[in-house]
Amino acid sequence: MIGNVAYELELPQDFVVVHPVFHISMLKKCMDNPSLIIPTEDIGIKDSLSYKEIPVQILDRQVRKLRTKEVALVKILWRNQFVEEATWETEKDMKKRYPHLFESGENADQGTNYLRSTL
Repeated sequence: MIGNVAYELELPQDFVVVHPVFHISMLKKCMDNPSLIIPTEDIGIKDSLSYKEIPVQILDRQVRKLRTKEVALVKILWRNQFVEEATWETEKDMKKRYPHLFESGENADQGTNYLRSTL
């Protein structure tokens, strides 16, 4: 721990170009649970230390009512993320970028089963 709001981490040799000090808002508590470790080879980390998030499944849908319009939202399960980390995205944007997610009406009911089968 460095100060009250920063930690210096021991990173693998693969991440030698990454500055090892992180603000606490960037970190999650992890209680030595080996099932939470995702090998970097499986994620496909590039030389720039970035990777492409790929949507796997639609978990839920909702319509958000604003003052003058309604916005359709979908809850997306991303590859290499847990269900708790799924995000709400606009349906319009997701249909444009990932039309394959909307080809089957089954998506909204299978998110949890998908996650269990991949762990």
